Amino acid sequence: MTNFILIFVFLFLGILFQNIKGFPVTIYKLLNKIVIYICLPALALYYIPKIKWSNELLFPIGVAWIGFIVSYFFFSILGNRLGWSKKLIGCLILTAGLGNTSFLGFPIIEALYGEEGLETAILVDQPGSFVVLSTLGILVATLYSSGNPNGFQIAKKILFFPPFITFLIACLMNVFNVDFHEYVQLVFQKLGSGVTPLALLSVGLQLRFDRKSQHWRFLGLGLLYKLILTPALIYVLYVVILQQHSKIIQVAIMESAMAPMITACILASTHGLKPRLSSMMIGFGIPLSFITLLFWYFVVQYV
Repeated sequence: MTNFILIFVFLFLGILFQNIKGFPVTIYKLLNKIVIYICLPALALYYIPKIKWSNELLFPIGVAWIGFIVSYFFFSILGNRLGWSKKLIGCLILTAGLGNTSFLGFPIIEALYGEEGLETAILVDQPGSFVVLSTLGILVATLYSSGNPNGFQIAKKILFFPPFITFLIACLMNVFNVDFHEYVQLVFQKLGSGVTPLALLSVGLQLRFDRKSQHWRFLGLGLLYKLILTPALIYVLYVVILQQHSKIIQVAIMESAMAPMITACILASTHGLKPRLSSMMIGFGIPLSFITLLFWYFVVQYV
């Protein structure tokens, strides 16, 4: 219950701060960098070396990959048939294809399922959402932006992305059964705990409600895919078809139902892929997701 209260406290603090005259609202950019370059890598270095591998772990890892790949085909086919611009298609692929599995996912999953659930959420986020964003996400952003795709530059962006490097290091440590000294682990754990307050404060600072926008139809379609169709797809595939019934599957489905990923929306915006629509996907997607997440939470209780 405390974690839920903290979620709303930091969200509303961010909203409050952005309405205070003279407050440096753009500080959210610094908060995002701290979360991405310090907190998330710290969590990866703390949790991933301790993971005991089993085939069941493929299910949470596969959530982001499935969601993003289906998003690519869904919006590409639909957009080409309806004559959408490349930038609109690219925006929807990125913003609807990736979920907020860390910024919102971690505190919500920890509140619902405890530390055991958080360990599964790490798998959905790190080798899942995080790697998809760092590879396929960068590829889509480059291909659908106005710039000319450059294979070398794309590969460079992926391979030299600091959080991606720490993820690879953590994976190698897991393979060779190596872990850090307990004091170093404690430091990583403390740094990683900053994800919840910093990320939610950042979310609150970025929430925008542009009522005059011309993107309402595309916003509705994007959120329909992200909040309803993606978790429904994962549920049907994992529970109905593959007959999987465990807490790991519950967490995987809940993570698939998270609001659009802030970092993916930022990536789309910085590449000129409909920045206003990207902002709306965050601004409306996050509050609306609290309602849809409640629905999916009751659904997964019967998994």
